[in-house]
Amino acid sequence: MHIPDGFLSVPVAGATGLVSAVALVVACGRSQEDLGIRRAPILGLTTAFIFAAQMVNFPVAGGTSGHLLGGTLAAIVLGSPWAGMLCITTVFIIQAVLFADGGITALGANILNAGVIAVWVGWVLTQTLQRLLGGSKGRLPLAAGIAAGVSIVVASVACAIQLVLSGTASAAIVLPAMTGVHILIGIGEGIITGGVLVYLAKARPDLLPGEEQEFKGWLVPVISILLVAGVLSLVASGWPDGLERVAENVGFIDLAEQVRIEVPTPLADYGIEGLGAISTSIAGLVGSAVCFAVAFGIAKVVKPKNA
Repeated sequence: MHIPDGFLSVPVAGATGLVSAVALVVACGRSQEDLGIRRAPILGLTTAFIFAAQMVNFPVAGGTSGHLLGGTLAAIVLGSPWAGMLCITTVFIIQAVLFADGGITALGANILNAGVIAVWVGWVLTQTLQRLLGGSKGRLPLAAGIAAGVSIVVASVACAIQLVLSGTASAAIVLPAMTGVHILIGIGEGIITGGVLVYLAKARPDLLPGEEQEFKGWLVPVISILLVAGVLSLVASGWPDGLERVAENVGFIDLAEQVRIEVPTPLADYGIEGLGAISTSIAGLVGSAVCFAVAFGIAKVVKPKNA
């Protein structure tokens, strides 16, 4: 659900950019108690994992694919929707700047949809569902999985409204189209989110909040990220994602080619000219490393004042 350049009008792009900027300033302030030295490795690893996982598109139906958005997962693992916002925003900025994935002019809207709306919908709904399910930690993956799926649908509705306000498509067509395809993608989001949380609860509880334990090592999480970014990315579905499919069907996909702003980079579209498929692995590994470094640095800067 990366909106490219050309899909949004200038007023919508400007307004969403302003809202996202304000939200991120607030998130930096509210994250101070959640980050710092102890949580820096977890923020870095979570950000790198979500970047890697977003490279692995899975097929849904009708020649359409989807991928993990990760807003709910980030908020749960980090124990804070504010920190989750910083995580997802880091991923989207690096994707846009280094890989030309998502428009530069649409970056504010993409951050608003994925880094603010999806994160908060997933977080609030997870807390609500877990209480309704009895409040035990064992029910967290189920609650978070359901919430993650719903968060994707809500984010897609927000994206559709932005397209309508931009005059790109009519509400009667684009709203049901975006909602329908992202219900299917949301199922995948929920399964992946719940599955990752089940694994972490059993194998690495130190990576989840609420446990006053020290970080227990880098080996397993780093190898997992490398495998996803460097190997699983090679078998990602080549079908267009939900937004691309809707844009093709409704007839506004060409707008992305008419207004295309790219920052010069050898890694555009997750590839390197002349290297074939292996360039996807290289792009995944580089992107994951950059995401980790940036997020780790953010955690070091945004920390408790007395730390």
